Amino acid sequence: MSLLLSYGTNGFTDHRLPEALAIMAELGYEGVALTLDHQHLDPFAPDLAARVSQTAALLERYGLAVAVETGARYVLDPWRKHEPTFVSEEGAEQRARLIRVAVDVAADLGADIVHLWSGTLPAGTSDDVAWERLVSGLAPVLEHAESAGVRLAFEPEPGMFVNRLSGVRELRARLGNPASLVATVDVGHAVVNEEASPADCIRDNADLVAHVQIEDMRRGVHEHLEFGEGEVDVTAALRALIDIGYDGLVSVELTRHSHDAPAVAARSLAVLRSALDAAQA
Repeated sequence: MSLLLSYGTNGFTDHRLPEALAIMAELGYEGVALTLDHQHLDPFAPDLAARVSQTAALLERYGLAVAVETGARYVLDPWRKHEPTFVSEEGAEQRARLIRVAVDVAADLGADIVHLWSGTLPAGTSDDVAWERLVSGLAPVLEHAESAGVRLAFEPEPGMFVNRLSGVRELRARLGNPASLVATVDVGHAVVNEEASPADCIRDNADLVAHVQIEDMRRGVHEHLEFGEGEVDVTAALRALIDIGYDGLVSVELTRHSHDAPAVAARSLAVLRSALDAAQA
């Protein structure tokens, strides 16, 4: 089974979810990274079960594989972007609740991946305290995921407490290396702040790679760009994924391009297909 080219719904926030899925399928994408958020699939709406059922039917109709993402900016707090998190001084239980809901949604959609990250370390918080908060908050959520047959794909995010793949490995070690805790590799993020190239990051962490996000970026600048505007070697990254036998989603993540989503998605797919052809040559 080969990797699946997909697109993130967080790049289609000006579209209704059924319309976004229809466009992705018509363009030729094979999967979707579905972010739980108010405008698409609100994780706290009273009609969530019905919406999930409808979404499952659409995914089946269009033949789209799916992973569930939890990086919505204001889904928990309308004032504070991405807060609260597992490392916050207060409110970590809200983040845990969101991930539990995401696990249930993933199971109902037939997905086995839920994406998540650590959050930004509050000022004055030591690493020891942050690790304690993250480990203690994540442990019961991991149990819930394991019971549901879902893996949690932890993403190292620039500027957050866990910002490199080495941090994901440390987190796994602190939790006893559970099989249900794996990694999301964001190819652009690897360019931003990993020491190794994205291709080497993929090969060096072949045992953990379970979800992949991709876009262009420049070294040291956390800005999601269209392909060709940064320094990402797309072909090299896809070749590395092929080399390790990866068969999950490779999801374009362009969260600030919703104003032109259909055209951006079409251009992105053309680049990915060309790069994939070159990687397989």
